[in-house]
Amino acid sequence: MAVTTLPPDPTLDEVRTALVPLIARNAAFDGWSDTAVGAAAAQVGVAPEIARLAFSGGSMAMIDAWFAHIDAAMLTENPPEKLAAMRVRERITALVETRLRLLAQDREALRRALAILAMPLNLGKAARLGWRAADVMWRAAGDDAADFNYYTKRTLLAGVYSTTLLVFLDDKSEGQADTRAFLARRITDIGRFEKTKERMAARSEQRPSLARFVGRLRYHTR
Repeated sequence: MAVTTLPPDPTLDEVRTALVPLIARNAAFDGWSDTAVGAAAAQVGVAPEIARLAFSGGSMAMIDAWFAHIDAAMLTENPPEKLAAMRVRERITALVETRLRLLAQDREALRRALAILAMPLNLGKAARLGWRAADVMWRAAGDDAADFNYYTKRTLLAGVYSTTLLVFLDDKSEGQADTRAFLARRITDIGRFEKTKERMAARSEQRPSLARFVGRLRYHTR
């Protein structure tokens, strides 16, 4: 018997939100396919044609919605008041580890999703999804950079997250200890890079500036 918490006349967004975790569960066996969508629709009591319309973009639309679902669940488990008690490095670590734990229950679906994203036609979309995940995590961690740091932080974290996923997929250690150790090393690397960048910026500020020198000359000649 189908059970649904959807309203009588749900929007497509509501349908996607309700179906996508079930699609991920079914994707482990059926792939990111119409079959997985149909199975999820039957579980929730949504008409098959409505379910197909909600994911008219095919497998990429399903994967996109699933990752957005993981984003939302990660933020729910790490509210601002919880993260506020941590240092920035601890916040990022907690957010990534939460993502991995949420993904662990659908590891085979993740493996299939990454195989689809690795296809040449989908590399641009894969990069955008990685960037989005990094942006969500940095914003949750309290980063509000609007300069070049905005791009470097997200680029670095997207790289760390993507490589950690590959380790995670084949990690058979107890409690994913190998993955957590790998993640800790990579986040340490980010911290070192940020400190180096800050030192270089400070040195740059201390260097003689031709523009400031000329400005002072103009001021004194008035």
